[in-house]
Amino acid sequence: MNKQTQLAEIHHSGKPYIIYKSDKGFDLYTNFSKKIILDNKNITNFLNKKYKNKQKSTDLLIGFFSYELLNNLINVRIPRQKNINFPKGIFYKPEKKITINEKLHYRSEESFKKSKFKININKNSYTKIFDKFKKKIKSGDTYQIKICTKYKTKSKINPLDFFSRLSQTNLAPEAFMIKDKNFSIISCSPENLILKKGSNISTKPIAGTVKKTKTINKIKALKYFKKNLKETKEHNMIVDMERNDLSRICNVGSVKLVKQKIVEEYKDLFHYVSLIKGKLKKNTKNIDIIKAMMPGGSVIGCPKINTLNLLNKQEKENRNIYTGSFGYIKFNGDMRFNIIIRSILNFKNISEISVASGVVVDSNARHEFNENYIKAKALIDLFK
Repeated sequence: MNKQTQLAEIHHSGKPYIIYKSDKGFDLYTNFSKKIILDNKNITNFLNKKYKNKQKSTDLLIGFFSYELLNNLINVRIPRQKNINFPKGIFYKPEKKITINEKLHYRSEESFKKSKFKININKNSYTKIFDKFKKKIKSGDTYQIKICTKYKTKSKINPLDFFSRLSQTNLAPEAFMIKDKNFSIISCSPENLILKKGSNISTKPIAGTVKKTKTINKIKALKYFKKNLKETKEHNMIVDMERNDLSRICNVGSVKLVKQKIVEEYKDLFHYVSLIKGKLKKNTKNIDIIKAMMPGGSVIGCPKINTLNLLNKQEKENRNIYTGSFGYIKFNGDMRFNIIIRSILNFKNISEISVASGVVVDSNARHEFNENYIKAKALIDLFK
């Protein structure tokens, strides 16, 4: 039986499973022996718990932390918001791992009806929030802030069909999907937040986006980013913040900017990217790493705590998975986590796509509002 047939069989069996982008293709995790639903009370115990490491490829816990859970972990309060009662985090212990070293090929014969996408903030409301945050920037309360907008539609979806098509048209290095009994998540996240192997740790901040056109290629995109003062400022601030986050848990002098301001290409856009590495201090625990690095600064703004407080007071509904983090913690202590962006959460037959763009002192409200749509477009197109 080939891997694609195995995948289709697992999908049709109704068993929960997870697919995560790997260097060569995809890793499929299933046959879960544990499902740990996280909340504000058990998160600390979860991160501190030690497991016996038998060197098996399934000696890990894989899953996600929500934005709200990560805020609570670092003692940032979230006021009462509209809430769909989606779990604050779920991690699974797999007993089976299948490596798929080729493109995913799965097409669903089912056709699902959907209603039109509705946006939770229209252009006028967005501009008002934008102007309010612009004043906060000018008064020095924050230097950069990301306004979240949500696109929602009532729909059933076939997550494997969506993810297969997404991986063929807009494959991203941190793409993943989760299929469980009452929800699914499909993501083409490009951003790695934590990659830990032994005492080595790295983070890969993305800050800067430009739309692909017939006239803009990778070289022209790089020129655009270098000349654009707003994009350069935004990128520099995020890189400085992520270096600072790493410095809290790494040996003095070990945090280095390894790749600075390179361009990565995606289906509808180009991104401005850097890579930072460091050497962890002795006896650094999992919880220390998570608290230092999450939520990821590039999708929040800076300074982090001040900006989180401003965002949380302004936003009227839970972000859920958006700007949370998906990945795994191995029993030997190694870990890999992304930042959850470019994602569809389907729960109770409602699909939501959340996006955000950065506001700095010389940002333009119309441009940022339109940039949000560019980011959501590759996912909205899946519903056509």
